This record gives sequence, C-alpha cells and structure tokens, in this order.
Amino acid sequence: MTFSRLRWKHHEMYLPLFPLKLVAFPGESLNLHIFEPRYKELLADVEEMNSSFGVCVFTDKLTGFGTEVTLEEIYHRYDDGRLDIKTKGRRVFRLTTFDNPAPDKAYAGGKVEFFEDDMTTHERKQKEYAFYLKEMLRLLDHEVEFDPMAVNSFSYAHKVGLTLEEELELLLISSELERLDYLIKHFNRMIPAFKAAESAKQKIRLNGHFKHLDPLQF
Repeated sequence: MTFSRLRWKHHEMYLPLFPLKLVAFPGESLNLHIFEPRYKELLADVEEMNSSFGVCVFTDKLTGFGTEVTLEEIYHRYDDGRLDIKTKGRRVFRLTTFDNPAPDKAYAGGKVEFFEDDMTTHERKQKEYAFYLKEMLRLLDHEVEFDPMAVNSFSYAHKVGLTLEEELELLLISSELERLDYLIKHFNRMIPAFKAAESAKQKIRLNGHFKHLDPLQF
C-alpha cells in the first residue's frame, strides 16, 4: 500500500486513542461497549472536555492510521462503570507521535494530522457504483433501497465483503471518485464469484428432490 497521493494538512492536534481491530469510516455511526478501565477513563475525559478521540486501526500491529470520532450518545451506564455508547466518525488521520500511555493517563494518546478529502463525484460514476452496490448487497442478503445519488463510498463499506486490510486501503484513498473506482473493481471481482456460489447452492438444493427424467433414446 502506498500513500504518496494523500494530501495531509500540516496542523496537528493531540487525541486520546482507542486502538481497535476495525475501521471507523467518516460519517459512520459506531456503537461501542466500553469495559476496560483505561477506556472508561478515556470516555470520562471525553465527556468532561466535550472532546473527540481517535479510533486507530489495529491489524496485527498498530497501523498508525485511524478516524477521529465524537461521542454522540450514551445508551447505558452500568453500575460497574461500563458504558454502551454511540460514536460518529469524522476525519481520517495519521499518527505523528504515539504515547502509550498518554501523560498522566491510563490510555494511549498521540499527535495526529488529518488528510484533505476530495468528495467531488459525478452522476455517471455515482450511478455505476450504485448499480453494482445494489447487486452486491442482494447477493449478500442485505437488500436495501437507497437513492443512488445519496450514497457514498463509505455508506455500506462494512457490508460488501472487504477484508480489514481492504477497508483500511479504502479509508486512505483521499478522493471520492478513486474510492468509487476501488469499490467497483472489488464488485467486479466478487459478484461473479458470489453468483457462481449461488448457482452451485441451487444445484445442491435440486439434487435433494425427486426428478422426472425423460427416457433417453439410444
């Protein structure tokens, strides 16, 4: 994976960090169950300061990239301090420093800088993407109705069969048109495979039924 095309803003900010084995996409609502003491502390600080925090992508190691998220709602507070929360993804960042733990805290923190995201798209590409997206979701039993011009590359990114590494690649493309192309290529690889599997499953189902066979003439 190369990042030469990414355009980074050069002002930094310090974020509390929550490494997770997932990608949080900008605009995505992400529900989290908070139970570790260090992350209870992180959320207490976020609440008190009305601040954001960073969800860092962890694969087999900390990748150094992630998404700034804001706390939108606390669904439930447990007696032992655990929390069920709703967050929302904002901006993609890369770490420029990493402190584990952050000064005087139990949780990690670090300086981050955000990349400049070009959300420009056009109708033809948008409709092509929506066509393939709808078919992919149908094959994965996620049939939904949506406005082709209202969805973006992140809208259903967790539901189209990307690996964690592929989701990270998608996150780190800083052009909406390039992200749509990335997903269309993914759909063109995956849709034929899913259709072949669907056809095979149908044949297996038929093999379990009695069949009326015409006599063959030799």
